[in-house]
Amino acid sequence: MNWEIVIGLETHAQLSTASKIFSGSSTRFGAEPNTQANEVDLALPGVLPVLNRGAVERAIRFGLAVGGTVAPVSVFARKNYFYPDLPKGYQISQFDLPTVLGGTISFLLDGELRSINLTRAHLEEDAGKSLHDDHLDMNGIPASGIDLNRAGTPLLEIVSEPEMRSAAEAVAYARALHSLVVWLGICDGNMQEGSFRCDANVSVRPVGQKEFGTRAEIKNVNSFRFLERAILFEARRQIELIEDGGTVVQETRLYDADRDETRSMRSKEDAHDYRYFPDPDLPPLIITPEWIEEVRATMPELPDAQRNRFEQEYGLSAYDAGVLTQDKASAAFFEAAARSSGQPKLVSNWVTGELARRINNDGLDFASLPIGSAQLAQLVTRIADGTISNNAAKQVFDAIWTGQGDDVDALIESLGLKQISDSGALEKIIDDVLAANAKSVEEFRAGKEKAFNSLVGQIMKASRGKANPAQVNSLLKDKLSA
Repeated sequence: MNWEIVIGLETHAQLSTASKIFSGSSTRFGAEPNTQANEVDLALPGVLPVLNRGAVERAIRFGLAVGGTVAPVSVFARKNYFYPDLPKGYQISQFDLPTVLGGTISFLLDGELRSINLTRAHLEEDAGKSLHDDHLDMNGIPASGIDLNRAGTPLLEIVSEPEMRSAAEAVAYARALHSLVVWLGICDGNMQEGSFRCDANVSVRPVGQKEFGTRAEIKNVNSFRFLERAILFEARRQIELIEDGGTVVQETRLYDADRDETRSMRSKEDAHDYRYFPDPDLPPLIITPEWIEEVRATMPELPDAQRNRFEQEYGLSAYDAGVLTQDKASAAFFEAAARSSGQPKLVSNWVTGELARRINNDGLDFASLPIGSAQLAQLVTRIADGTISNNAAKQVFDAIWTGQGDDVDALIESLGLKQISDSGALEKIIDDVLAANAKSVEEFRAGKEKAFNSLVGQIMKASRGKANPAQVNSLLKDKLSA
């Protein structure tokens, strides 16, 4: 039987506010356990939550960016469940009236532009964290610990429609969403610190069947690589279970990266199990049209708009423009170099080619590059004006990358990479090569085109790669046809 995977993602993006969503406690990562939780976070008697305006503005910004509807009225609800790291015994979240409804996320997959619809994006608070490894109690006996520093941290939970049909598509969607929230400045995107993490709802069904299968939810995956592996394992597990006569149960599972498998955590609750009801301590959230316009005025140029502009303004292909605008930093780097050099296509080739290769090999990002946009602009300018060849430019690039210098022209000079463009000097080299390769000359005149390339190679060798290729071709053709 042929099977189809059905995937929907619920993504938690930690909002970039300095304080928590309902209290003034700090959201700084890495503090000593339980040093950033105040009376409101601990749910002590007599305290009341107060909504963080900055968290709401970040949710509005996201809603505008994805083309969703920002609700004029939304309601905070109590989501009741009991865990040691949830002091209140409930989480303040949103249920039937979220802040953002609808919207889409677009991304490239295999060179094709795709879009996934969003169901909603709602504001909520994070819980604390249970620590189970390497903790001892006062008597030196192994025990679990509770760190409530994260309790009350503002989250935007972004829920997709179940429209993804492969692990690769789910990862491409997650990467695009990650890039967008960082682009907008509403989340730092640090997956190692838990600022961006995904829950994957995975089910399988026979190809052609309209009804969804029973889903399992894989919780808190904080790596794109692990997300792909978790979905692939879970889909295989469900298919094998069904084909062996078993039944998939609705449950929450965890992904074990060491064993590359998912394992059962608990049965999956439905919405009614959480006994949602409006939080009596928080009034309805009113978002006026004026507030929305204030936020809209502070929005950066969005990836889709920038992609279209790069195509129109710089004459880039849809693919190149899409690659460059997958990340805000790479788009800014490209545009600065393109404007400075006046060579957008050449800059695009270098940013998506040699620069991207070096970034991937060295595990860097655009904030820590050893070469700046001004240097790349100077480098491509020297290629365009014929000062150096493309191969020589790679040597200069390597010298800058490895810390041998930072001035392009000085490196060209010191490395002896300047092209020979003087016609007189080139003609002498060509004449010497033709005199030493009479057989190749005869073969070319006899109609063997390969002989021409052989002669070009000999000329480049004689010039130690410094001859201007375009001039060599032109002068050689003139001499051979004379």
